[in-house]
Amino acid sequence: MDTQHDNATEKFRQMTEEPIRPLILSLAAPSIASNLVTSLYNLCDTFFVGSLGTSAEGAIGISFVVMTAIQAVGFGMGQGTGNAISRYLGARQRERACVMATNGLVWTLAIGALIALVGNVLIEPICRLAGSTETILPYAKTFVGIILLGAPFMCSSLMLNMQLRFEGEALHSMIAIVTGALLNIALEPLLIYGAGLGIAGSAIATVVCQFVSFSILVWQIQRVGITPLSPKWLRRPTRSALRTIVNGGLPSFVRQCMLGVATTLLNGAARPFGDAAIAALAVVQRIAGIGNYVQIGIGQGFQPVIGYNFGARIYGRIREGYRFSVGTAFVAVALMGVFSFAFAPQLVGLFSSDPEVIGIGTLALRVESVTLPITGTAMITNFLLQTMGRMWRATVLGACRLGLVLGPVVLVLPPLLGLLGVQLAQPVTDVITFLVALPMAASALRDLARGEHEAGAGKGGLAEGEREAC
Repeated sequence: MDTQHDNATEKFRQMTEEPIRPLILSLAAPSIASNLVTSLYNLCDTFFVGSLGTSAEGAIGISFVVMTAIQAVGFGMGQGTGNAISRYLGARQRERACVMATNGLVWTLAIGALIALVGNVLIEPICRLAGSTETILPYAKTFVGIILLGAPFMCSSLMLNMQLRFEGEALHSMIAIVTGALLNIALEPLLIYGAGLGIAGSAIATVVCQFVSFSILVWQIQRVGITPLSPKWLRRPTRSALRTIVNGGLPSFVRQCMLGVATTLLNGAARPFGDAAIAALAVVQRIAGIGNYVQIGIGQGFQPVIGYNFGARIYGRIREGYRFSVGTAFVAVALMGVFSFAFAPQLVGLFSSDPEVIGIGTLALRVESVTLPITGTAMITNFLLQTMGRMWRATVLGACRLGLVLGPVVLVLPPLLGLLGVQLAQPVTDVITFLVALPMAASALRDLARGEHEAGAGKGGLAEGEREAC
């Protein structure tokens, strides 16, 4: 047997036999580390650009909309192909996994190129739709236009990162992401200040470093991946393959698109209160993002365990892993929330010297620190439903926090409470989304318990649902 086949056999044993709690932690640790480094890059980006003025800092908030569109494709394709890959490997169908990996990369590069073209043609309407004021617009057009040029590699980097994680190789994906992020942190001040490029320097640094991460990921997949990329695995798109990707990836795609919707709604609600309000929300999003990244990392550590064991029909391990992941995410983010609540003025002040930005951002960060720990329940439930192939439930839940619930909340609270309504919009949405997630989680866990019982009785468990998912 070749080395990669041996690796696949060992990975199957690890995912289906090793103690579940240390396994999830070992898989989550590299994901959390890479997510935190990415968050550090985001904070540094906000710090460096913020030194150029409040309007430039507001442009970062506007760029969230375009960044989330790029991420929507990357995460959607990564989750769609990665979910299928982990289930195929769990079912011992490695060739199907290899076909999915190679074709996923080709299709993602093509979609990223289309985003780059269309985005630059429509750049001004996109920036205005995202909530840009007249003073922010020049900065936003410069930053977003350059970012769009890197869309093919940014989408593909996210997709390959997800594929490696679903194979259970989170450590290797971490190396690529951390290398790119650290290089970005070093390169950004050189281009912004040293080369005198201003906000354009920040965007150029981002695109260059995303290409570096992409190149490292391709090399890592060829070196250690269980599903190496090769022209021999290329296939013409089929309805079955596209349906598989959509089933696994649509919830992530919608969730990321809704993040763009959320940013647009919040920026639009904040626009009547001036550039300082938009800049404050951008800072708070970056700081609160640290907690979100920890939760996402834990969920990403849990996902390959779901996929392998769902494919192998070992449902008890999934239920045990879910309870552990939700509890761990809550405790970790609650501790972070205590710190961000206590030191909110100092944290916001790190990224802006504008007293108005600090004042608006302090209250927004404090109320979000209170509700952020419960968002892990919805996030990890979403990962569970998605990897099980419960596409529609996962899509609805993923859209709640970032659009389906936030939209009505933004329409109601700011007209009633003014700026306070803008600051309370996300925390109120978090509470409602948590309440929506609870019955969905209970239903999924009941399905797994029933499947475990039927598998033990020799009835095949959730075979029909698995066929739909795969």
